[in-house]
Amino acid sequence: MNWTRPRSTRIGKAAAALGVTALAISITATTAGSAPPPTAVRFSAAADETVTIAAVGDMCGSACNQTAALVTAMNPTALLLAGDLAYSTGSASEFKNNYDPQYGKFKSKTIVIPGNHEYGTSGAKGYFDYFNGVGVNDGMAGVRGKGWHSHDVGAWHVVALNSEVSTSAGSEQEKWLRADLAANTKPCTIATWHKPRFTNGDHGDNTSVAPLFQALYDFKADLVITGHDHNYERFGPARPNGARDDVNGVRSFVVGTGGISLRSMGSGSSGPSEKQNSNTHGVLKLALSPTGYKADFVPVAGRTFTDTASGNCKKANQQPGIGVAVNPAAVSVAKGGTATSTVTVSSRNGFSGTTTLTAAGLPSGVTGSFSPATVTPAANGSATSTLTLSASSTASGNGTVKVTGTSGSVSGSADLAVTVGDPPAGGFTDNFETDKGWTVNPAGTDTATTGKWERGDPEQTANAAGVKQLGTTVSGASALSTGRLASTGYGANDLDNGSTAIRSPAFTVPAGAPKLSFSYNVAHDQNSAADDYLRVQVVDGTTVTTVFEKQGTATDVLGAWKTANADLSAFAGRSVRLLVEARDGGAPTLFEAQVDDVVVSG
Repeated sequence: MNWTRPRSTRIGKAAAALGVTALAISITATTAGSAPPPTAVRFSAAADETVTIAAVGDMCGSACNQTAALVTAMNPTALLLAGDLAYSTGSASEFKNNYDPQYGKFKSKTIVIPGNHEYGTSGAKGYFDYFNGVGVNDGMAGVRGKGWHSHDVGAWHVVALNSEVSTSAGSEQEKWLRADLAANTKPCTIATWHKPRFTNGDHGDNTSVAPLFQALYDFKADLVITGHDHNYERFGPARPNGARDDVNGVRSFVVGTGGISLRSMGSGSSGPSEKQNSNTHGVLKLALSPTGYKADFVPVAGRTFTDTASGNCKKANQQPGIGVAVNPAAVSVAKGGTATSTVTVSSRNGFSGTTTLTAAGLPSGVTGSFSPATVTPAANGSATSTLTLSASSTASGNGTVKVTGTSGSVSGSADLAVTVGDPPAGGFTDNFETDKGWTVNPAGTDTATTGKWERGDPEQTANAAGVKQLGTTVSGASALSTGRLASTGYGANDLDNGSTAIRSPAFTVPAGAPKLSFSYNVAHDQNSAADDYLRVQVVDGTTVTTVFEKQGTATDVLGAWKTANADLSAFAGRSVRLLVEARDGGAPTLFEAQVDDVVVSG
């Protein structure tokens, strides 16, 4: 073949009607062994997301409908079919009557290769006619008479090969495979063909495909999916001769469990077999991330056998890159309020570069801002930013926000679940069981060296004289505390050497006669004074008003939860924030403060 023909197809309403993700497919043919390789099918999955691929072979016998139901439930981005699809000769009528009623609905997302039964019809004509179109030389199933092709799905390169034609070293297919792998830029690689290199099934190991396995091993591929034997078997990472190699070896699966009658298994494979089953039809579900995989064998209804394996992509773990994580991974933001999540950008394999942060997929009426907007993690280190979500009074809905860090061509992302809710009936409530977006040291003027405000489960501090910091809360398990941990001694983690402040998210004070109520604990030693205090203030624009203050005294005060109230009528209808400040002024003294169950009600 000495020509190149690009072709592009969009699959829209028909795929959507079947619950199938729309795909953008581009197919290109070139001369064998040249670069880029002959066939490339690209699915519309982002390179930094985890995609699901379903994989199975030896399909349409008695249980074909059951395995098709599993694929429907998985709703994969792509479906890998490892041959022997329409028993028993792969004729046009068998594809029409056996295969299409069950698996035809997945056609737009199928990555397919032929098995030996497809060649029960001369030249696998029924197979190529079904997937390419009658008389079409080059299409979904690759070039007629050859049948190999490659695809990019997310961060994974998928190579579909034909074990029913020549696979020898130096063959056209083997040369194409090496050219394809050399041109591949994806960090992870999976291959599929029909006849397994290693199997304990009745067909036994197939040495004819060893050159394909060798090419995959040489280019640090990760997974091989095959069928042919009517059973399930998982092999550990191996070299082409079967020797186990946990560093550079390729893991393989036999998944001949698509619906044809199952067969018993023997023994004698040269490969490192890890798991076998010969009495369960099912489908292999592959969760493929930019750095690794998780494989789960899912049985048909009524069967109980399962299997799980996972691993890392060899090339992904050698390439510089970044990872992105969010904490918490789910937040709720009230209308008119804010919520925060900490974004951590980590360096992998020596990467270092300025990384720009973005948030996509925000619910209606919600905006996101990062502080700082760019971070630069040190090589093999990390850097953090705070993502603040602000909801308008008309915000609504929920969504999965994609938080992405980008540095040149390198990127990483994480998902943040965001839910928009109505403001609390009382204007604002917080029992501190979840992070509602309070900000420590909001003005950047805190001076305390220990005992800074923390939200969480407090630890009791006590000696023979009694308790200072309470290990209990008014409700739930969390509260605000000045250094919530007990540390090594009675006063080892109390507030010392200045002030610490924490500010609530914005909220609207209700009309009528609004009031603030909250529970608090202030405890100190007898050398305390008026320059030690717990203070609650209302921040209205640039105006700060103190509405509660509890000062220290020259007496020993033990910990106890008490209740305070403040009139907020002066702020009715206004958007404000609360500022809670604790201070150990003057000479250092043992001083502890805690706050719980804040309520602003009308």
